[in-house]
Amino acid sequence: MTQEIPPKAEGQTSTPSSSDEASTTLAKSSIWRRMYGIVFWVPPNCRWDPENPPGFSMSLNFLFAFAGAFTVANLYYNHPILNILAEDFNVTYEQVAQIPTVMQAGYAAGLLFLCPLADMVKRRPFVTGLMFFTATIWIGLCVTNSLTVFTVLSFIVGATTVTPQLMLPLVGELAPPHKKGVSLSIVTSGLMLGILLARVLSGTITEYVSWRDVYWMALGLQYLVSILLWAFMPDYPSTNPSHTLSYFRLLWSIVTLLFREPTLLQACLISIFTSATFTSFWTTLTFLLAGAPYHLSPLVIGLFALIGIGAMVFGPLYARLITDRFVPWFSVVLGELMALSGILIGTYTGTFTLAGPILQAFLFDLGFQSAQVANRASIYQIAPKARNRVNTAFMVFTFCGQLMGTAVGSAVFQRHGWVASGSVSVGLVGVSLCFCAVRGPWEKGWVGWHGGWAIRQRRPDEKNSGVGPVQQQSGGVSEKDEEKGNTEKALEEIAAEDQTETRSREADEDAVVIVSNGESDGEKRSSVSDKSVSVRK
Repeated sequence: MTQEIPPKAEGQTSTPSSSDEASTTLAKSSIWRRMYGIVFWVPPNCRWDPENPPGFSMSLNFLFAFAGAFTVANLYYNHPILNILAEDFNVTYEQVAQIPTVMQAGYAAGLLFLCPLADMVKRRPFVTGLMFFTATIWIGLCVTNSLTVFTVLSFIVGATTVTPQLMLPLVGELAPPHKKGVSLSIVTSGLMLGILLARVLSGTITEYVSWRDVYWMALGLQYLVSILLWAFMPDYPSTNPSHTLSYFRLLWSIVTLLFREPTLLQACLISIFTSATFTSFWTTLTFLLAGAPYHLSPLVIGLFALIGIGAMVFGPLYARLITDRFVPWFSVVLGELMALSGILIGTYTGTFTLAGPILQAFLFDLGFQSAQVANRASIYQIAPKARNRVNTAFMVFTFCGQLMGTAVGSAVFQRHGWVASGSVSVGLVGVSLCFCAVRGPWEKGWVGWHGGWAIRQRRPDEKNSGVGPVQQQSGGVSEKDEEKGNTEKALEEIAAEDQTETRSREADEDAVVIVSNGESDGEKRSSVSDKSVSVRK
């Protein structure tokens, strides 16, 4: 049986009823609400329990490394296939060359404007939300036929591909002190592996199939990483649950940290010059190998990136033997000296033997990674409630150094050749070592060597008492207890800062009360004295 619809009155338009519009709006809102609930729902195994907080396990460490590898790879899939993109979009090489630049600019914007937010919000929903958003936007890169759309989406994807820089401060917060260097080195090795795999896989797969298949593969990997993080990343509480900072004050606090924390400024200055030598070497190496006397093919030149696997393998071992046993300053100096030795060998032998660049690639990558890990281990200790802002400041300096190294290295090589560009890198590493020398391992101020020359790690009670370096303790019980309770220690550091702020506010309030009471007592005494004078009269 069909329902009869009454005829419309004369002049009445056929617009949908308000009830239909309301039901449609309600349906759309319910869909978005369900999607939001699915993405941000916390599985029982990941829920936060203050009475029994989850520890930082090795499996979680490797999950963060895996996630970092296939997230940072988003920035490098297009590097080996720019010529193919130019043919597919029917544009010039100059036009398609803007894609990596725009993507790196988006990454810099994400570092500066998104990463500091992790100091204000819960890390799990922030990380998983960014991952799902990035993967969804990535679909546009897989299907678009417009270079303009591809470039705009590349900027957005670059800005949201900052989740590895959210995981590194979290690892620095949760990793046990005796394993902090190893834990950071594992995640850092994952990032370097992601850069390597992106270039190798993209160039190799595109030799046989379309470049779009590379991007579809990357899409699947991103959703896989999103699901793994959603299923296993604990719901760690915010480091500033009762924050009063506005977003702009949050950004401004990054600048003030550089003027309040000597350790952070020293690490940033070291990193900017070391990062410049890193990009200068890998940029000019292509020019050297493609020209006389080698004339190598692009495929063989690309295989030089595989040398970085050695640094990835030895990086965690170096961190276990050096970074976790000695002060970060000592590990930074050793890393800089290792990088310097590689540059010297490659610069002055690279024009007549391939052994020079090969040794330089291995020694420099290992030294650079070791210095960066040690710098991170140092700066993540200075402000428990602002680790993401600290990391943002450090990465901004690192990124500026990479841009400087690419520009300076290319310009010097084109004018004066391989030896001249390598000599500039020698000078840049020398500047980094000077910044190491002006401030000792235990110095609390801006310049000096107060606190001694000891390079062994000290116990917390020895740092203030001036006692010698800690001796190796036998037995594994204390290490196990330390690892189990490291999450509680991180929260205790944050709680201690909150208590300090609370005490200072209470002290200010007490001072105001005392002053007001003193004024009232003075008024009472003056009134009593006036009465006594009148009685005498």
